[in-house]
Amino acid sequence: MPPVIIETNFSKLRFVKRGKVRDMYDVGDFFLIVATDRLSAYDVVMPQGIPDKGKVLTQISKFWFDLTKGIIKNHVVSVNVDDFPAECKQYADDLRGRSMLVKKTRPLGVECIVRGYLSGSGWAEYKEVKSVCGLPLPAGLIESSRLPAPIFTPSTKAELGVHDENITFEEMIKLEGEAISTKVKDIAIRIFNTASGVAESKGIIIADTKMEFGTLNDELILIDELLTPDSSRFWPKSKYAPGGSQPSFDKQFVRDYLTSIKFNRRAPGPMMPEEIIEKTAALYREALVTLTGKHVE
Repeated sequence: MPPVIIETNFSKLRFVKRGKVRDMYDVGDFFLIVATDRLSAYDVVMPQGIPDKGKVLTQISKFWFDLTKGIIKNHVVSVNVDDFPAECKQYADDLRGRSMLVKKTRPLGVECIVRGYLSGSGWAEYKEVKSVCGLPLPAGLIESSRLPAPIFTPSTKAELGVHDENITFEEMIKLEGEAISTKVKDIAIRIFNTASGVAESKGIIIADTKMEFGTLNDELILIDELLTPDSSRFWPKSKYAPGGSQPSFDKQFVRDYLTSIKFNRRAPGPMMPEEIIEKTAALYREALVTLTGKHVE
């Protein structure tokens, strides 16, 4: 079993912040983003990590960043530890495979979500008002239905432990301006369509995904992670059956376990059985191999 990294504390590097999964350091001209093995469910970070999760997220993100750079530039400088600044070298063993050296950007204040299927909060809203984030949808759709065309549904960015809130595109325009909002929407849907075609050819349906954008010298670029099991719903195409929830390549085993013990969705999270952790780790690794043809490095 590989060592699990729940948290990094690189004392010789300038710590910036700790997110649900990633730790960030300032290394001069760039940021160093480290994907730990932390797992959050219902916006609560669990006390145990998932082996290799951070490495899987980094490798999958790199795969998609490379594949979509013809659509838009991204923030990745290197994922190779040998390219990192000298002060990072003493932490090379912990950084290898799970870290990215990235450009410093000004992140937009919204999460950019594209949905190709009706699931999660989108399905919950559709049942009530036959729309998602103010976008009317046809009557008669069922849970996990494929949408007539992908839709862009932004959300607010919440602090750690607080739920993001869906907003309309008009509300995004008020926050970010019409020109950049329209550009983000168009690019996000292009990325989703490109990635969906690639993923489906390999047996994975991308039901929906969350992207982040930022600006660098007034240029829009793609940042954070991209099209991972943490930021997306990945469904095995061979098992797709609309009319209910779908099996997925993510932390569903954890969510199901938390539901079974009636978890109150408040910190601290409970300890989980090893079986749940191992099954979840296997799904993350399977997603990596299915998409990229490569195993965890």
